[in-house]
Amino acid sequence: MRRFSFGPTLAFKGRKFKGLRGWAGKPFHPPVTDIPVTAYLFGAVFDVLSTRLHDEYPEVSEQLYRAGTWVFIGGVAISLLAALTGWADWHRSSQPGTQARRTINSHAIIMIAVSVLAVVDLALRLTTYGPDDYAPLGLSVLSVVVAVAVTIGSAYGGTMVYDYGFNVETAGDSPVWHEDEADVFPGRKAP
Repeated sequence: MRRFSFGPTLAFKGRKFKGLRGWAGKPFHPPVTDIPVTAYLFGAVFDVLSTRLHDEYPEVSEQLYRAGTWVFIGGVAISLLAALTGWADWHRSSQPGTQARRTINSHAIIMIAVSVLAVVDLALRLTTYGPDDYAPLGLSVLSVVVAVAVTIGSAYGGTMVYDYGFNVETAGDSPVWHEDEADVFPGRKAP
């Protein structure tokens, strides 16, 4: 009995390329979103720790603030790509008047708000505070708001995949996974 399957996961041969949406069975949007989500969560943790540790450990507090700034820079930069690939999915893959489209719209509004708040957070960091500072309480609160909002927005995105199966492409002959040993690639039938 075989124990591992590496072929379908890493294969692009035979998959249809769909532009900004990615390849059939390998969309661009979901993996790109992992970077800003993680960045905003870590940024909030770094900021809260920076605020909390400032009096006792000023050097550590300063480094945590810098780390938070760097992860917010990365998150904001990749958010643009996530928004672009998400728009392509919305535009080409969903139909108006459906529950999926309404959920996508909710997800998009939340994530646009998250992106705007993240840009404000980053602008405050880069224009108001110096490199030797720590995260003041107001900035830490804003970072936590961004982290909570990105978590809620991500839940809506997860609903698209796990509840609706949106943009999920299974093997060509079955709506679910195969219960046999053969590797089945998207768009193809089991041997």
